[in-house]
Amino acid sequence: MNTAYGLVAIALVCTVTLAIGAFGLRLSRTTSDFYVAGRTVTPYRNASAIGGEYLSAASFLGIAGLVYTNGLDMLWFPVGYTVGYVVLLVLVAAPLRRSGAYTLPDFAEARLESTVVRRLCSVLVVAIGWLYLLPQLQGAGLALGAVTGAPSWVGGLVVAVVVVANVAAGGMRSITLVQAVQYWVKLTAIAVPAFVLLAVWLRDGSPAPAVAAQGTGWAEPLGGLAGQGHPVYSTYSLLLALALGTMGLPHVLVRFYTNPDGRAARRTTLTVVALLGAFYLFPPLYGVLGRVYLPLLPHGVAPDTLVLRLPGVMTPGTGGQLLSAVLAGGAFAAFLSTASGLTMSVAGVLDQDLLRRRLGRVTGDDFTVVQGFRLATGLAVLVPFVASRLVEPVGLATMVSLAFAVAASTFCPLLVLGSWWRGLSTVGAAAGLVVGGACAATAVAATVLAGPIPGWPGALLGQPAAWCIPIAFATAVVVSLATPGRVPRHTARTMVRLHTPEDLVLDRD
Repeated sequence: MNTAYGLVAIALVCTVTLAIGAFGLRLSRTTSDFYVAGRTVTPYRNASAIGGEYLSAASFLGIAGLVYTNGLDMLWFPVGYTVGYVVLLVLVAAPLRRSGAYTLPDFAEARLESTVVRRLCSVLVVAIGWLYLLPQLQGAGLALGAVTGAPSWVGGLVVAVVVVANVAAGGMRSITLVQAVQYWVKLTAIAVPAFVLLAVWLRDGSPAPAVAAQGTGWAEPLGGLAGQGHPVYSTYSLLLALALGTMGLPHVLVRFYTNPDGRAARRTTLTVVALLGAFYLFPPLYGVLGRVYLPLLPHGVAPDTLVLRLPGVMTPGTGGQLLSAVLAGGAFAAFLSTASGLTMSVAGVLDQDLLRRRLGRVTGDDFTVVQGFRLATGLAVLVPFVASRLVEPVGLATMVSLAFAVAASTFCPLLVLGSWWRGLSTVGAAAGLVVGGACAATAVAATVLAGPIPGWPGALLGQPAAWCIPIAFATAVVVSLATPGRVPRHTARTMVRLHTPEDLVLDRD
């Protein structure tokens, strides 16, 4: 790739991001503006913003790399990512908005009337946010390294600086505008080169992918995920994590608090499904074309960089360099938008549940609250940036799927039971969070630190959702049934609030 073209594309994306964020700063003055954009975001703008932050490094680069490496089974990733919003639409989108909360711990405290459950949720929000931020920062290093040959830490530093500047400046007002624009930037950046490369493939006579070079049943279904055994279990466990984990991602949930009402939240979710479906048509094409034109990557080259390298192989010269530059800009848009949403959610929790209490800012005017939020923003990015330099990359999509598994094993039971079951007790909710979180965290730690593990242990730890989620649900239900006296006192009133449409007018005569 021509370094100059790639640098110009990345610099342009970063400049546009900062410019839009600066515009949002002019609109952000109150606490509500910083946390939930004043709760005035329209469904279609919010859907674009959700698409912008949800389509992360795993979507833009990781899916193509997985399809290239492991074949047909990897198509379950985009399916699972999209289905997650259907589940979210059906089960929790409207109740979440009607809760009136700023963050997920706010919702937990309002529903369960417990500061202990709130603190548990705060810890989990920060942990999931940091786990999800790791692949964004590592992916930025891969992308910038592929463009310029720069050390991997440089790309992560660029993303960290731009994100902190945007989030700290204008909060949710700024990043809503940024993410809404960046969805369309990413869609254009991945779609236009895809159409050009498909035209080249048709011109060359539509050669078939070189599956023989892979030697692992690349074109066969249920060939295994990332080299794991027991492919049927691994596939269904992955789907379960992606379908149920979406509702537990803090940077996704916080966006539903910005809608004006529950009906707008449902319209937002429905639009998101359409936007994600349009985007996910393209990453698998890069993986298949990579098997045609680049069946073997050079030694030491990560499959996650395939999207950036493929245009130069298929169309050598200036045309290929320009296409690679467009893709590099789109990849950085993915890193920036997703990292912005994650930073926003983590900073909100750090500010409300750590800094505000530790620094004695239990109350204060909007200016004081905003200053504390800006301090929390720097901390929210600093920790995962340092960790990204210490932890070896596991693979962008693989790391993200582990974050989904943790989210599905903790917040999914809490949100589903909390929204629909009056019998959920404070002790039951806390037990479900602790047990589900402990199971998923153990699996993540083993996968990241121990590397590939053969046999059933490797399959169970590499794809833990299928056993962690039922255990978490069962724990919450059984403990709640055993502690009926710990059901929150005002549960009935809270449930009415969660499920009553905002425009319902009661006849008081």
